[in-house]
Amino acid sequence: MTITQWLLFFLIIQVIHFLGTWRLYKKAGRSAWEAAVPVYNAVILMKIINRPWWWVILLFIPIVNLIMIPVVWVETIRSFGRNSGMETFLVIATLGLYIFYVNYVLDVKYIEDRSLKPRTAAGEWVSSILFAVIAATLVHTYLIQPFTIPTSSLEKTLLVGDFLFVSKFHYGARTPMTAVAFPMVHDTIPGLGVKSYLERPQIPYFRLPGFQDIERTDIVVFNWPVDTMLNMYHTDRHYYKPIDKKTNYVKRAVGIPGDSLRIINGRIHINSQPLQLPDRAKPQFSYEGTTKGQPFNPQYLYERYDITDPYGYNSANNTFRIHLTEESFQKFRNHPNVESIRRVIDSSGTGFGDIFPQKGDNSWNVDNLGPIFIPKKGVTTPLTAENFHTYKRLIEVYEGSEMDINNKLGINGTQVTLNGQPVDSYTFKQDYYYMMGDNRHNSLDSRYFGFVPETHIVGKPVFIWLSIDGNAGGFDKIRWERMFTTVGGSGDPVSYLPYFLIIVLIIVAFNFFKKRRDS
Repeated sequence: MTITQWLLFFLIIQVIHFLGTWRLYKKAGRSAWEAAVPVYNAVILMKIINRPWWWVILLFIPIVNLIMIPVVWVETIRSFGRNSGMETFLVIATLGLYIFYVNYVLDVKYIEDRSLKPRTAAGEWVSSILFAVIAATLVHTYLIQPFTIPTSSLEKTLLVGDFLFVSKFHYGARTPMTAVAFPMVHDTIPGLGVKSYLERPQIPYFRLPGFQDIERTDIVVFNWPVDTMLNMYHTDRHYYKPIDKKTNYVKRAVGIPGDSLRIINGRIHINSQPLQLPDRAKPQFSYEGTTKGQPFNPQYLYERYDITDPYGYNSANNTFRIHLTEESFQKFRNHPNVESIRRVIDSSGTGFGDIFPQKGDNSWNVDNLGPIFIPKKGVTTPLTAENFHTYKRLIEVYEGSEMDINNKLGINGTQVTLNGQPVDSYTFKQDYYYMMGDNRHNSLDSRYFGFVPETHIVGKPVFIWLSIDGNAGGFDKIRWERMFTTVGGSGDPVSYLPYFLIIVLIIVAFNFFKKRRDS
């Protein structure tokens, strides 16, 4: 829905509210016109139902308002003596329209000093759970979201089994775009396997101000732009997902808006200069070699060389293929069972059809591609037959259909057309990013799916609160040294777990002695 459509929808809701409540406003000692003024009518309604004014804010926060609006319906009829369980059910089941019946048919009286305390223990539990969900939804949507590293694309920087807290406020929280969704879950309701949202209506993209811009080499969580996944294992190109319900990915932003990126023999170059990675980054590359006759035990590789990626061994010719950091390579090459080992590099000019932009004459591969310009908001880029495929999806989808604009980019010979009109350039409406995993030969990233639009940015990983090692057992299954470590920063990660435990002990001791003193 466009902003104009949302404004029209909002005005219709205001008319419905006025028609359904104006007599109730009068019975509560207010004027009928107060039920007709947008926003102000909500403030007055909070006074009528004896609830705090800041509830009005919750009514306008997407997802949270799905919980708050039914609560306000129930509170409204109870303020006029309609307290039965059946009436509570009716006002929710009719989407609030039962209030029309109360307003026009029933002879009700306003209860100014009604008790706000739930009448039963069950009611108190429901109230507590309801507002706990609201508070958690606010934190989850606008401040911090938990996230799990499911794949090895960022090994050894972030590990499979790392549980992260992702900050929404660093880059600015994106307000929900899907208007109707189950709170605090992503695209599927756990245990039921069904969608957690309705595809329509969609709220126009908006992002709150952030504290910083995405910087080159930042690790970023984003929605996978080309997601048509029914789940993590089955794709369907006809399966639609709203932007904020697309699969969450985490990669490193190796290219930011306005950069010219090129990969030469596996090394990233930005604006003709080699990309300088932070010291905590541990990029991995593919290596192949031969053994002196004996295969390696995967468990041995994990324990001795910290190698967790799949180990491929061909017993027919004693060859192997493995992913290694530079540090691990220097140790592994001197193993007495290694006959030879070399880094695998796809040579320049050897095209790989799955590399973005996918086209017939594409000569790029994972180790050699570019140069490619990363679009920046407000910057005009030439459109030619050569870069037509590079920017086609951006202009048609990210700058078009996802913003309710019907863009169609075509080409007639060497002439590029936009919506049937010849064009030789285009000015982009938003920023784009080039994302890659540190595990360079085991990462589905921008080399395959292209640019990541600003609209798809979720947040910045800031903290590892738990790390589970799937290859270990017992207490060793928890990577204690990674718990409560920061994702960014320089030097070796430092665990703040002891400090956290000390704070918890202080709080527990304080509460214990306070209760003893009060008793």
